[in-house]
Amino acid sequence: MTVAVERATSAGRVGLLIASLLVAGLIALPWAGDAGLMRMVVELIALLVLAQMWNLLAGYAGLVSIGQQAYVGLGGYALVVLADDLGVNPFLAVPLAGLVAAAFALPTAALVFRFQGGYFAVGTWAVAEVYRLLIANSGALGRGTGRTLRAVFPLARETRELATYLLAVVLGVTVIVAVYLYLRSRLGLGLMAVRDSEPASQSLGVDVFRTKLAVYLAAAFGTGTTGGLIYLNLLRISPDAAFSINWTAYTIFIVVIGGLGTLEGPIVGTLVFFLLRELLADYGSWYMILLGALAVVAMMRYPQGLWGLVAERWDVRFFPVQRRVRDVAGVSVSGR
Repeated sequence: MTVAVERATSAGRVGLLIASLLVAGLIALPWAGDAGLMRMVVELIALLVLAQMWNLLAGYAGLVSIGQQAYVGLGGYALVVLADDLGVNPFLAVPLAGLVAAAFALPTAALVFRFQGGYFAVGTWAVAEVYRLLIANSGALGRGTGRTLRAVFPLARETRELATYLLAVVLGVTVIVAVYLYLRSRLGLGLMAVRDSEPASQSLGVDVFRTKLAVYLAAAFGTGTTGGLIYLNLLRISPDAAFSINWTAYTIFIVVIGGLGTLEGPIVGTLVFFLLRELLADYGSWYMILLGALAVVAMMRYPQGLWGLVAERWDVRFFPVQRRVRDVAGVSVSGR
């Protein structure tokens, strides 16, 4: 039997077209929408990037972390220190904040990688709490009251909001493209092999520790950069807000609802999250309870998530990271 390996699909080409139109629309939005809509899009993109980073950890590396808020907070505080104390351009300080978060992730990984499963998850949360307490007791960082980002005050409000918005669009597009290309590479295949079976992947020559460490550092960088973006948008940071477990709770909800282990899942989940937030905003504290209940029901009824359900039923994948092997008659032999 003669077979051919397909690297692209018709659905993938449609997805590329839709993504291109969406990016073009986002770039044109500042000249067609209002400032409130732009701020909402910045928030949406920030949550999308956080979800993609958590999905990379849990969905593709099998590292279920509940302490990613550590890197949101570290990125946010790094932004303030770099911009206000060291005089770095605040917009340049956003990606530099990601590097600071990744630097802190290195010793963190040395500690939490000693644990497996649920112990790893709890360990990441404990480390995040340690970082929060250290910053909350630092006089230079404003202790529990936090600090205000003053470096952007000389800029006109319209200029600041436009620059923040465009930076968010660049970050969102860059992260999705980078994750897609990584997962399509040999390194991505090695990562998924580690997730499925560490002993089997080791027998194939995959360095399990280095593979996990690289992904953990990359996720910390993306999360820290997003933390910088969030507080560039908010202009005010405090330990309780920056290191709140809500950041991780929101991303877990988004990924679970959208579909774990898919690039499209976090996109769908982010849109669903924002829709539910608008619909349930008037219910106060019941809002979080309803989100949690919905997540539990979704995991029980549709463990593959909304996008996983669509992909399974109609075989549609806009960002396929797997290769298809087909015989000459066009019949699928393998989906990997």
